[in-house]
Amino acid sequence: NFYYMLLRRSENSEVLDYLLNRNLSLDMINKFGIGYAPSNYNTLYNYLIDKGYDRDILIHSGLLIKSKKSNLLFDRFSSRVIFPILNIDKKVIAFGGRVLDNTLPKYLNSPETLIFDKGKTLYGLNFAKLNAHDYYILVEGYMDVIAMHQAGFTQTIASLGTALTSFQARILKRYTDKVVIMYDSDEAGIKATLRAIPILKSQSIEVKVLQLDGGKDPDEYIKTHGKEELRKLLDHAVSEIWFRIS
Repeated sequence: NFYYMLLRRSENSEVLDYLLNRNLSLDMINKFGIGYAPSNYNTLYNYLIDKGYDRDILIHSGLLIKSKKSNLLFDRFSSRVIFPILNIDKKVIAFGGRVLDNTLPKYLNSPETLIFDKGKTLYGLNFAKLNAHDYYILVEGYMDVIAMHQAGFTQTIASLGTALTSFQARILKRYTDKVVIMYDSDEAGIKATLRAIPILKSQSIEVKVLQLDGGKDPDEYIKTHGKEELRKLLDHAVSEIWFRIS
């Protein structure tokens, strides 16, 4: 709620404008609970300490980091758009943060905690599972998931900045027998796709692969060509066998 409310304050209007300029609607920004972590490193710390939270709890939560040189705590996320990561019961268990410029790392996730294991979590599944789908779409990032949902592809989910795990495949099997992998078409995306195929097949999931032309991600493709063109491509995604041969 803290991150969510900060995004909507007038002093952070340029951050909201950044998201709107990425063609995200206010409805989707609100639906996915997107927020903002301010540039100074003690805003969240002061807010939570004032509410009476214990320092050790805040460290274990992954929200704060303890300085190696002193006993000081500082906010893990700073100057980042914040994406809450929800479990299938719609409870926030972690966060992802994206920079607004070219600072590295581009994305920063919460560390693993007692309630968050990134290898056991799929971003967007809490929404995808609400409706029956012929197949699920597996993409790489938060923005891709949100853009796809906005375009009506509400069966889209993502693994969290890591290679797909067998545990995530078992979760997917509960909801679908078919998956279209739509990772980036760069070298890293191809390698990730090749790793994901046998993991999904081990759960008897039928796998197809769609690579978008020109290295575009789903967000860019929808902006350029529209959702109907993307739907046609999805309908003609190639089997994993042909993808591996090519």
